[in-house]
Amino acid sequence: MSLLLYNYVKVFLLCPSIISADFSDLGAALKKIEEKNGDWVHIDVMDGHFVPNLTIGAPVVKGLRSRTNLPFDVHLMVSNPAEHIAPFADAGADYLTFHIEAAVHAHRIITAIKEAGMKAGISLVPSTPVSAIEEILPIVDLVLVMSVNPGFSGQKMINFCLEKVHKLKKSSGKPIIHI
Repeated sequence: MSLLLYNYVKVFLLCPSIISADFSDLGAALKKIEEKNGDWVHIDVMDGHFVPNLTIGAPVVKGLRSRTNLPFDVHLMVSNPAEHIAPFADAGADYLTFHIEAAVHAHRIITAIKEAGMKAGISLVPSTPVSAIEEILPIVDLVLVMSVNPGFSGQKMINFCLEKVHKLKKSSGKPIIHI
């Protein structure tokens, strides 16, 4: 799965996700991303609660950190994102993105992410409107718009999500990731 991160310096950044890689050889996946001129590495973290699947955690990210200099964009699909800030900061994440749907105190989480030395991202599931993040848009570093329901790869894109990307791109001035 590849992600496109829209920004205003370049038309897009290529941010391949390692979720579809062979988990027994993630080092090879990083090498392939570098060989194909990927700009970032997108790392999906699932806890089996916020989404049904369970993937990797901070220890795996820490192990991968020494294998590449590419920025790590860690996407938390977890129920308690605040609990994961320190472990992923220690693991070497550059960006830490969490779901607004999993956060009661989003401002507090964004502040903690930045204080831990990472850039903060916010994500929306397909059914959540852009209005849910309007107040925090000025303080996040990127927005991730899910165009599939989180938790499973290989799903068909939900087309109405593209309107969210368009709206955010016009109004926020933030880099927008579209999955």
